[in-house]
Order: sequence, then structure tokens, then C-alpha cells
Amino acid sequence: MSHSPLELRHLRTLHALRDSGSLSRAAQLLNLTQSALSHQMKGLEDHYGGALFERKSSPLAFTAAGQRLLELADALLPLVAHAERDVARRVQGAAGSLRIAVECHTCFDWLMPAMDALRAAWPEVELDIVSGFHADPVGLLHQDRADLAIVSEATEGENGVSFEPLFAFEIVAVLPLGHALLARPWLAAADFAGHTLITYPVPDDMLDLVRRVLRPAGIAPARRTTELTVAMLQLVASGRGLAALPLWAVKSYLDRGYVASQRIGEQGLTGELFAAVPDRLAGRPYVAEFLRLMRETSLLQLSGVRRIV
Repeated sequence: MSHSPLELRHLRTLHALRDSGSLSRAAQLLNLTQSALSHQMKGLEDHYGGALFERKSSPLAFTAAGQRLLELADALLPLVAHAERDVARRVQGAAGSLRIAVECHTCFDWLMPAMDALRAAWPEVELDIVSGFHADPVGLLHQDRADLAIVSEATEGENGVSFEPLFAFEIVAVLPLGHALLARPWLAAADFAGHTLITYPVPDDMLDLVRRVLRPAGIAPARRTTELTVAMLQLVASGRGLAALPLWAVKSYLDRGYVASQRIGEQGLTGELFAAVPDRLAGRPYVAEFLRLMRETSLLQLSGVRRIV
């Protein structure tokens, strides 16, 4: 056998394949194309002379050879990550704060696990969520009242702030079980006319359904608002109106048969989330790690989520 081509990237790829359960999901996790990931694994398999995982299994099943390399990945990758953090601490310093402002009511499903992971890796960094819902979280960065903001749009020409893509997600219409609109292949703007639209109490420009679908079509349904997602779903379930929410925010309710969902538009309605980071924090290693953790947490745990292209 020739000199081993095994590299850290191969171990990270095997790790991502196991954690995500599919080639396409692992490719998104690693920010690779699926063909690039397949080519990388094919080269490793050619070197060892055998398959490392079963291509047609779901979730992916690993061969004995693949399992052995995963054991190496489990042992080695945490040591590498720990050493890299130590180097960053010694070169750039580790102390700091990360006050997070959020404009998204449904973000906490994935944000809290990412914060917990960062706390474990960077205990010296003081983590906090700026209390309350904020219609202009980027403004808090300029006022030095927050260090990072989760926002739904990357604003052009925002001096001193960069926007890092987190993930894209599908927004679905949420309807009561048995609703007549469920017979449609997808919903158009006109389908919302004559129904009450239940939303969070935020400006219309922050509601993708209103801003991108209803308003351009001149549709203005009756409105009802509530702060809580669970209250919104209770209202929908009892026939008080319709809602539009991220698929990942309602997946457990759909699986239990509490409410039903329908695609919005023939191609579906896609939302996006970004992290707004002030230039004064650019290059801080714990910020870079938090961005990575937020992306990984969402891609691994949430339904209907993908990388922003």
C-alpha cells in the first residue's frame, strides 16, 4: 500500500456523514458540493481498496473499515479542536463577551444548543441574550448594546457590520386539520383572502409572507397577533385562522397531527437568517466558532434547512 492519503479533512467528512446521515446533508455541513464530497471519499476508498460506507443505505451505514476510521476521528478531532482553541487563546486572547440580539421569535430551538456548545468550548467568553424582541437588532450593534445579531436580511451598505449567512429554510402555511386549502398542490396569495392571518406582533416588513407574497398581490387579510408560537398553533388548530411559520418550528406539531401544513407558492417560500457581526469583533476566534456551531446545529437538527447559496 502506498503512503496514506488520510488527512484531517477526510476524518471531518466521515464525521459529518455519520452525524448527518446522508451525502447531501454532509456536503452542506462541510460547505462542499455533493460531487466534491463523493470524489474525496472515492479517492480514500480507492487507496484502501474497499468501501467505507454503504451508498444506498438510509441513514448511511458504515463498513468495518469506515467504523475504524470513525473511531480515529472521534479520538483525534476533539484533540485538534482543543489545541486550535488553545493556540487562539494564546495568540489572540480568549476573554470577551457575546451579547446576542434576536429578531426571530422561533430562533431559540437552535440558538440555545449552539450557545451551550460555545460555553463548553470557550468558558471565558461571557454569553448573554439581549432581553426582549428587537425590530432593529443591527441598531443595537451600532450602539454597542449587542455584539452579534440574528437577522433575516443582509442589509447593503451597513457601515462597520458584516453579514454572515447562517441558513435558508422553508416557510409553510399552517392550517387546521381537514381545511379545504389542503386539497391544493400549493397556496397562492389569493388563497389567503377571506381568512384571518395569525402572526407575531412585528412590522409587516419582517413577515416574509406579507412582504413577499401578499402585499405584491394586493391581498390584505384580517389579522390577529400573538407573541407565542404555541398560542399561534392553538388558534390555527381551533379554526381561528391561518399562519406562516418555518417548517422546523412546526415539525413536531405536524408529526403529531395537531395542525397541517401547505407549501406557499409553486416553488415554496424560502426564508434566510444571517448573523450580523460588527467589525470590532472580526477575527475573534470564538465568534468564528459560534458561527460554525450555529450553522452545524441548524443543519443537523432542523427540518427544511439548507445552506444559503
